Amino acid sequence: MSASFHAVRGSFFDLLDDPWKYPGREALAARFVPDGLLIIAEGKIVDFGSFTEVSNRHSQVPVTHLPGRLILPGFIDGHIHFPQTRVLGAYGHQLLDWLQNWIIPEEMRYADRTYAQEAARHFFDDLLAGGVTTCQAFTTSSPVSTEEFFAEAARRGMRTIAGLTGIDRHAPAEYCISPQDFYRETKRLIATYHKQGRHLYAITPRFAVGCTHEMMAVCTQLKREHPDCHINTHISENPTEVRLAQAEYPDCHDYTAVYEKYGLLGPRFTAGHGVWLSNSEFRRFAQTGAAICFCPLSNLFLGSGLFRLGRATDPEQRVRLAIGSDIGGGNAFTPIRVLEEAYKVGMCNNTMLDGSVNACEHDAAEAERNKLNAYRGFYLATLGGAHALYLDDKLGNFSIGKEADFVALDWLAGQHAMAWRQSQVCGPEGPATVDQAASLLFGVMACGDDRNVAETWVNGRRAYQKLPTI
Repeated sequence: MSASFHAVRGSFFDLLDDPWKYPGREALAARFVPDGLLIIAEGKIVDFGSFTEVSNRHSQVPVTHLPGRLILPGFIDGHIHFPQTRVLGAYGHQLLDWLQNWIIPEEMRYADRTYAQEAARHFFDDLLAGGVTTCQAFTTSSPVSTEEFFAEAARRGMRTIAGLTGIDRHAPAEYCISPQDFYRETKRLIATYHKQGRHLYAITPRFAVGCTHEMMAVCTQLKREHPDCHINTHISENPTEVRLAQAEYPDCHDYTAVYEKYGLLGPRFTAGHGVWLSNSEFRRFAQTGAAICFCPLSNLFLGSGLFRLGRATDPEQRVRLAIGSDIGGGNAFTPIRVLEEAYKVGMCNNTMLDGSVNACEHDAAEAERNKLNAYRGFYLATLGGAHALYLDDKLGNFSIGKEADFVALDWLAGQHAMAWRQSQVCGPEGPATVDQAASLLFGVMACGDDRNVAETWVNGRRAYQKLPTI
């Protein structure tokens, strides 16, 4: 047996299918192995199953045992801003004022390579401490920030998607980048980073409101020349933004039509937020294979609105859906907190905040789809996120051949009451059934945070381990 083989033993939970396909029977989409063994070689999963069965096939492989943990595929953050790490939780304002007053001034500092290097270390430390092993991130309009993002990702061995930000209006002149410079620098960065190691490149018009026709046309040209690159942007986060998009693109009947006009909507296109999308826009996302990233932390923090989770998960017009922290509008790095807020958004969508009945209450199926149990939540954070980003052939569960990224959760950690809450599910020996595992995970999702992340493994190696409390 090659010395590169090693194994991890513990209790494993993953999703093999979309749990929204099985309303009321979501466990059919999940797999739980209470005493499992994961065999890893060169960063890939080469065998997986029960300890008894798999250990017989790999008796000489060294084993790391993680008792008292639930091991899940690594979390995927589909929408996060690398250069907003230090303005996490900046006070007040709604989206556009907040961008001008807090975000753009901070992002301008990332033209300084030393500052960007320091920030990248903090950013990836925080991701790993939150259980995130893959992210799709925005950088800035300075190539330096993209270079340092990818350099630090490579040092960590992490799979990431990112790209230079295109913006040429509604921002200070010193922050804007011309369409010509954006095209030239993007071409250079694609040649340097795309599909090198675990890097993937995203052509990144920040949002249509911040891009002129010339900038959007350059994005069209880049996508035509590099069809396997991703597109990463924003859409319909805030009502004022939607109105501005209509004013800037009067020939487009809605916000989605702007991206359609430039040939960008389709596979490997991800737009953050989508809070104010119409039924027609949801349908066109579904039909073209474009994805939405649901960012409840920032949508609530900035007062942007409630994403229509039940509408996006309509089985007749199912939209590819990921979750994102949207740091720094979002105020926590770990997807555990994102899922907590996503659950609340789903519940509020069934009843308006003023107590009146929401329209979707008259559609029992949509109301049911708004409810985020542990199966649905952790699907979005793992296999669902991978599916949204067209990475489900590489990530998202413990299927053989996939990359060995995973997180070990301590279901007892967190606030003082957590252990007592979880003790009603099972004893210290841990869960014995998939439903018990899901019940523990819902406790983590509803009451937990990054304290529940005991270890994070990237590319088959331990990349983070929580320090013991004294």
